[in-house]
Amino acid sequence: MFGSTSDRNVRHAAAGCSSSSRNFAVGNSTSSRTEPYTMSLETNIRRVLDLLVPKIEIRRQASSRPIILGITGLQGSGKSTWATEIVSLLINEHALNAITISLDDVYKTHDDLIAQRDKDPENKLYRTRGQPGTHDEELAGRFFAELRAYEGEGELKIPSFDKSQFNGEGNRAPESEWSIITTKPDVVIFEGWCVGFRPLPNSQVQAKHEDAQHQTHGTLADHQLPHLLQLNENLKRYCETFMGPQHFDFMIHIDTNDLQNVYHWRLQQEHALIAKKGSGMSDAAITAFVNGYMPGYELYLDGLRKGFFETMDGRQIRVLLDKGREVEKIEMM
Repeated sequence: MFGSTSDRNVRHAAAGCSSSSRNFAVGNSTSSRTEPYTMSLETNIRRVLDLLVPKIEIRRQASSRPIILGITGLQGSGKSTWATEIVSLLINEHALNAITISLDDVYKTHDDLIAQRDKDPENKLYRTRGQPGTHDEELAGRFFAELRAYEGEGELKIPSFDKSQFNGEGNRAPESEWSIITTKPDVVIFEGWCVGFRPLPNSQVQAKHEDAQHQTHGTLADHQLPHLLQLNENLKRYCETFMGPQHFDFMIHIDTNDLQNVYHWRLQQEHALIAKKGSGMSDAAITAFVNGYMPGYELYLDGLRKGFFETMDGRQIRVLLDKGREVEKIEMM
């Protein structure tokens, strides 16, 4: 099964675009905060934008192409909510035409996902959608190329993936249901769980896999080295085509110091869904679901924390959350 029916079928929040909205969460200044997470969400987002908007304006003066702002975050951290709120504030308070697209929107079709899974049943990385290799690289590359060339004449369609189809396994939405923009965007927010990851030399992947054999925690030891190397090669192609530093202007990274928090956050989300709708995934199913994403974190998160861009020039902002998803600090990198 790919994903679950608890995954939100997130579409597009945009100006000049027909869409439904997303959800998301942001950070504080470099000091700690004591307000409840939900009470200070907008305040923290404003603080992040106070750092970014002046840089965005400078970039806009230098180039007419859309600014690409990446948002990456751990499962359950609230990255979709961040995207929605940032779009709203950019539109309403900064007079910037902003749209958002999710990495989820460029998944392969259901048939292609099933074919990939069945091609190598021993490869656990593709039992669920999400890892590099489960997205349509050609579709993603073509969309971002069209976006860069779009001047507001005619229509530009934004791809969409319907997670509700095939009992939660999902399928690409018919093109007739894709959101359409008719105005050139100033800012495009591209969000996804592995946005910002960069491939490692194969020797480093091998070393991490060997180290994992002697550890009592983590998931890398559960996977065969050739499968991890294939994942790394897929990520390399992603970065060349549409997801490397050369394709972004700015990056917001929502992080935590303890990866075990991801399980806690995702369980919270599912319990809330069950309370609201009466059904959802079991705790064991949630743990298995999160385990599917952990190899990516264990391989690539350290590199993202060191810096996505080649130079530390303030284009990356790291928002650090504690177990309760309260913001501990914000770092400009």
